[in-house]
Amino acid sequence: MKGVADEPQYSVGLLDGDTALCDVIDSHIYEQSLSEKNAFFVADLGVVMRQHIRWRTHMAQIRPYYLVRCNNSPAVIELLAALGTGFICTNKSELELVQSHGIPSEDIIYSGVCKQVSQIKYAAKNGIDLLVFDNEAELRKISRCHPNAKLLVQISTEASRLEDEMSMTMGCSLKDCRHLLETAKKLGMQVVGVRCHISSSCKDDQVYVHAISDARCVFDMGEEAGFNMNILDIGGGFSGSETQLKQINRAVMSVVELYFPLCSGVSIIAEPGSYFISSAFTLAVNIISKEVVARDSPDHDEASLNDEPEFQYYMNEGVYGSFASKLCETLIAAPSVHKNTYLDAPVYSSSLWGPSGDDLDQVVNHCLLPELNIGDWLVFTQPGAYGLGQPLCTLADTSPPPVYCVISSRDWLEMQDTGVTRDAKLKNFSLVPYFLNSCQTEAALSVPA
Repeated sequence: MKGVADEPQYSVGLLDGDTALCDVIDSHIYEQSLSEKNAFFVADLGVVMRQHIRWRTHMAQIRPYYLVRCNNSPAVIELLAALGTGFICTNKSELELVQSHGIPSEDIIYSGVCKQVSQIKYAAKNGIDLLVFDNEAELRKISRCHPNAKLLVQISTEASRLEDEMSMTMGCSLKDCRHLLETAKKLGMQVVGVRCHISSSCKDDQVYVHAISDARCVFDMGEEAGFNMNILDIGGGFSGSETQLKQINRAVMSVVELYFPLCSGVSIIAEPGSYFISSAFTLAVNIISKEVVARDSPDHDEASLNDEPEFQYYMNEGVYGSFASKLCETLIAAPSVHKNTYLDAPVYSSSLWGPSGDDLDQVVNHCLLPELNIGDWLVFTQPGAYGLGQPLCTLADTSPPPVYCVISSRDWLEMQDTGVTRDAKLKNFSLVPYFLNSCQTEAALSVPA
């Protein structure tokens, strides 16, 4: 097998003990270098599975609901569904995708606080009842289009606003919650819980503590208004680091036990998105153009004015495609160069850009790389989330890069130990042994430009 991209019935390459992920990447780069040199992803589904096990170990009392917008690869959706996660969807296409995998409607939350009327009606028609709101206009719109909805009121705590001062504030304040709850009661709507908005850039575990404390206040308001509230969503902001997960666990669990003990009957959920997939996907891109930066450019300070050249490289993927997370202030780490270079080869100040020619389409501002040529390949080991789906802008012949899914035989056996089997739960998976052509491996070490 040379690797098969995601399709409705998709193949997953089963790697034996002698085949590493880098061998798979080498093989696909070799194939692409002989054809169109298109960018592509390689997804290690074993990483997703191991992240699930870490979550279950450190956050056992909190059920994860995966943010589909982070990565809508069908293989990821099916695997996470088999592992028992719920799903957060922001639009009709995500709802359709998740439902196509047989996810029960009670395991789907339709989030987003500015929903299109037709899409609210779609949710109502398809039994998707859990919806989010944070303002009166949205509440009244839902009451007209989906009167049987079960609502989560989204709150924005003072702590989260301070953490994310430069971003748009999402969620209502505690001051506005009482009015919204009273309005929902008058409209005959059901409010069943609270969703805390936690910024994806959150680095302070105390933000979760403040959010849970605020949620307790909203639960008390809800009880006064006559609602039986039983869902607490503590939000997102999970980076993927096991260290961060442990820190959040230590900070959160004591507060949860204080305000929402097991006897309360409240279900605690959270929204890990990039947590599951940021380190599972590797992106290979091709250099399509290069420039030497002018020495008198106003973008350079005096310290950089020396005799060494500086380069701008243009890639066939940018922030309007696979690096969309850059638009959300996510730092993209410098890539590795996929070609033979001497250990003592000189490196130069370089910047990496997407193909649009837009000033915003800068992927990496500064990194040190050996001089590259058009046709060379760069490999991003953690390209970030939000890189799959339709591009944000349309260039000629633009489409999302294909995703080649693999899993090691060791990870597959470990997954079966968790109770996930291909016949029972991964019905769209076609597990195929990955055979690596030895001549491809040798040729990949000297990929033609």
